[in-house]
Amino acid sequence: MRLLMLNPNTSTGVTDLIVAAAETVAAPGTQIIPATAPRGVPYIATRAEAVIGGAIALEMLSELHTGVDAAVIAAFADPGLGGARELFPIPVIGLAEAGMLTACMLGGRFAIVTFASALEPWYRECVAWHGLEKRCASIRTLDGTFRAISAVQEEKADLLVSLACRAVEEDQADVVLLAGAPLAGLGPKVADRIPVPVVDCVAAAVKQAETLVTLAPQKARAGTFKRPAPKPSIGLPNALSNWLAHRE
Repeated sequence: MRLLMLNPNTSTGVTDLIVAAAETVAAPGTQIIPATAPRGVPYIATRAEAVIGGAIALEMLSELHTGVDAAVIAAFADPGLGGARELFPIPVIGLAEAGMLTACMLGGRFAIVTFASALEPWYRECVAWHGLEKRCASIRTLDGTFRAISAVQEEKADLLVSLACRAVEEDQADVVLLAGAPLAGLGPKVADRIPVPVVDCVAAAVKQAETLVTLAPQKARAGTFKRPAPKPSIGLPNALSNWLAHRE
C-alpha cells in the first residue's frame, strides 16, 4: 500500500515530523510517500492561508494521486478535503477529521489543544464543518511566539501538557487531541502525563487510510461527492486542468 502524506505548507521540517510519526504506526507493507507544498506558507494558521493551502493540495493531488492508494491531507483543519474527495477516486483523509472521529470512539467529548491562538477560529470552523460541535469540549491554545515551527513541540511540550490537563479538569474533556501537523508524534511522548486518552492525529489518519484502502470503497457516482462534469479552465497547472476537463 502506498500512502501519500501531503503537507500543504512549505515547511520540510514539518513534513519530516509527519513522516516519522506516520512510519511509527504504519502497517508492514505500507509505504509512506511524503510531499511538501512547492509554494505557500510555512504553516497554515488562518482562513485565508487555508484557502491557499487547499488549492495547492488539489494541485498536488492532481499530479500524485495516480501513484498512490490513498492520501492524507496532513494539516489540521483539513484544507481542501471536501474538494479532494469530490475530485479524486482514491480515499482522501483529513488530519483533523481522523483525529476527531478517533477521539469520538474513546470518549464523549474531546478537547483540541494546540500551540498558537491564531489557529482557534479556523479550528472551530473545522469542527463545525465536520458536524462535531457537540462532541468538542473546548479548543485550548497557547499564547506567545515560538522559535521555529518544526521545533515547536520540543519548545512547548510542557506548556501543552499543562493546557491539556486544564482541558480535562476545567472543560471535562474525555479525550485530548494535540492538534497541528507540527505536533506530529508528540502524543505518545506525553500521553502518560495526561489523565485521559491522547490522540496523535497523524497516527489516526494513517490507520484510517489503511482501513479505507482495505475496504476498497468505490468512488461515488451519485450524490454530492460524485466527480463534477468536465469543465475547461484557464491558467491552472496542466495536471489539475486536465483532471477538471476529464482529459486523463
